[in-house]
Amino acid sequence: MKYLSVVILSVLILSCKNDAKPASESEKEAKSETVETTKDSLIYPEEKHFKSIRQVTFGGDNAEAYWSFDDTQLVFQSNNKAWNVGCDQMFLMNADDTFKGNVPPMVSTGKGRTTCAYFLPDNKHIIYASTHLKQDECPETPLRKNGKYIWPIYDSYDIFVADLEGNIVKQLTNEVGYDAEPTVSPKGDKIVFTSTRSGDLELYTMNIDGSNVKQITNELGYDGGAFFSPDGTKLIFRSSRPKTEQEIKDYKDLLAEGLVEPTDMELYICNADGSDLRQLTDLGNANWSPFFHPSGEKVLFSSNFEAERGFPFNLYLIDIDGKNLERVTHGETFDAFPVFSNDGKYLAFSSNRNNGGGRDTNLFIAEWQD
Repeated sequence: MKYLSVVILSVLILSCKNDAKPASESEKEAKSETVETTKDSLIYPEEKHFKSIRQVTFGGDNAEAYWSFDDTQLVFQSNNKAWNVGCDQMFLMNADDTFKGNVPPMVSTGKGRTTCAYFLPDNKHIIYASTHLKQDECPETPLRKNGKYIWPIYDSYDIFVADLEGNIVKQLTNEVGYDAEPTVSPKGDKIVFTSTRSGDLELYTMNIDGSNVKQITNELGYDGGAFFSPDGTKLIFRSSRPKTEQEIKDYKDLLAEGLVEPTDMELYICNADGSDLRQLTDLGNANWSPFFHPSGEKVLFSSNFEAERGFPFNLYLIDIDGKNLERVTHGETFDAFPVFSNDGKYLAFSSNRNNGGGRDTNLFIAEWQD
């Protein structure tokens, strides 16, 4: 969602308001640039939900861009070598920034590996998971095990609070094992995260200050990449739930080695306290990186269920009752990590579009229309 973007990007891919008044010259120029963007195929003809689109980054793997509560900034992770990082670190940007030849400020330590940063309600702090307490260097990233795609679940991950200058001000988790993938309720009262503290990969919630930790899921399988609904009453997340005896054995064996296989995942939805849990999708392949539509009645997510070779990944909308599945993007490579701004006007997402046929995954911000 939501964990280890670089791995899934590389592995799976490889196998302003318009006022009702006459336009000024600057407004005309802006409209002209939007038309030109469309001509340049940043928006594909079928992508009716995108009114305009802007490419933000130009190199490396960039993902999981999350908005501040006031929608003026975003925090995202990148492994762009031109920014002097060896693996995912956290970077800060203004909502109108573009990084083509310039470098955003890094707000993580630059040590170890990081994942899943998210703004706190004060818009002055972020939370993110990092391995920096255990190692200065990037940890090894195994990509395959017995011919299967895998993700490492680093037990050195813990969740930290940092200010926007990159200073860590608090450590929120200190349990043995994996603690990562934290996101914050739009209500500003709770954090949801994934942890192995029970012996399995389960969802937990805690207060913003790290107190009152509660386990939310308790079924065997990888529950992760969770997000709250706009009103904070529900959670949407991805899960790989092994069912057969062999699937259970394979899952447990991999987990014992700090690994998971992410190629078979469906979406689940529940109340914020874990009650009324139900499976939302039954599409096959990998359905993941879900995020609630601003209405709270739909979920936008990434999937390769229509793909025979493991890709492309595209974005889809689905009602929270599992009906009215709609394809949103129409690329031939990779679209994922969709995140709506809090006002619902913009969508940040990651894509391989416009990368010259290479492997770079860049951030894009689209003006959304229903």
